[in-house]
Amino acid sequence: MTYPFSYSTDRHVDLSSLDAFNEGAPFATFARLRAEAPLAWTPEAAGRGFWSVTRHADILALNRDTALLSSAQGIRIEDQSPEEFEARKTFQETDPPRHGAFRMAVNAAFSRRTVEAYETRIRALVNEILDTALALETFDAVETIARRLPMLMLAQIMGVEREDARFLVEKGDALISNSDPDYTDFVVDKVDTEAYRLLPFRSPAAIELFDYANALLERMDRGETLGVLSVVHREMTENSLITRDEFRNFFCLLVAAGNDTTRYSIAAALHALANDPALLATLRDPAFDAWDAAAQEMIRWASPTSHFRRTATRDFDLHGMRVRAGDEVVLWFVSANRDEAAIAAPETIDLTRAPNPYLSFGQGGPHVCLGMWLARLEVRVVLQEVARRVTALEQTARHDYLRSNFILGIKRLPLRMAGH
Repeated sequence: MTYPFSYSTDRHVDLSSLDAFNEGAPFATFARLRAEAPLAWTPEAAGRGFWSVTRHADILALNRDTALLSSAQGIRIEDQSPEEFEARKTFQETDPPRHGAFRMAVNAAFSRRTVEAYETRIRALVNEILDTALALETFDAVETIARRLPMLMLAQIMGVEREDARFLVEKGDALISNSDPDYTDFVVDKVDTEAYRLLPFRSPAAIELFDYANALLERMDRGETLGVLSVVHREMTENSLITRDEFRNFFCLLVAAGNDTTRYSIAAALHALANDPALLATLRDPAFDAWDAAAQEMIRWASPTSHFRRTATRDFDLHGMRVRAGDEVVLWFVSANRDEAAIAAPETIDLTRAPNPYLSFGQGGPHVCLGMWLARLEVRVVLQEVARRVTALEQTARHDYLRSNFILGIKRLPLRMAGH
């Protein structure tokens, strides 16, 4: 079954446009490209253009090849000068071996074993959130549920005050959703952001996050322990693995990216459950036990990070096309997650899908998402608690998508929920 997860049926959407995903992912365009031009040149009106890679097998292979495709010149389509790149980079914009050294230093804080210890806290938060939702006649499921859970968990993991969570996520939204006027007054393609070009995402919200990060640095300098941030602080002070500027940039990245993958996966899951009662019935069946598979399938379905960009280090040929050294190469994970050659019946949500070779977290390469285990756990617990407590879900009005070709997500989802 194809769910009413609205998307453009235009087979020739301009993927460089920040409006390309306004009606949901342009799956018809991706299907055409996979079939006809799996490596396609995508011109830009205000840029130098880039190569679009859309097949699952190609993306998996190229994502692994850091000698051929570098992350050290940026991971978003936006062109940056060397000065801008140096001022804004995080460990995401590094290649091995430096990237691996940082990941090894902080990986324990994000490991599956560490994350599993959060399950009791996550379950308590989910039930607190559902208490609120079930008491309402109608509500925006993104604001009430999908945004709130990762926001509160983010504060706990970073070791900051719970009452600061909303401020941090609002500023993080202004960064990573800098193309959507619902989240920022400094829309990157609508106003002059030149004054902020040395800040993450060219956003003045970074100034407030830098101030907050500086206060945290002072607290940790005095010996205070602050969750995962203390792990990064130790690598800065004891091992000189990152600078204080890079710490501040990493903090901005954690605030922005630590919320969006989970938020938009939960939103997509609730949208699907509200529009196909059979899915909720499956989850509510006492015999159902494929919870990890269900969570991963919802994350595949959501595909919240549409792409990452790489830069070719040398000339190479693929599918009869010549990529030149210095060209931008964009790996469209959202297309890979709907590639029929890799995933059977990708237009259907299969809650027991196994194996599920989805690439929502950049799996297969060294840059696989640090927060993957946490996102999977949060989505799983939401599904479990919704199945336990909710008897019916209904979408009551049109849903809206984020204006972005980088992050795919439902930003408003009006629902009615019945339960016990």
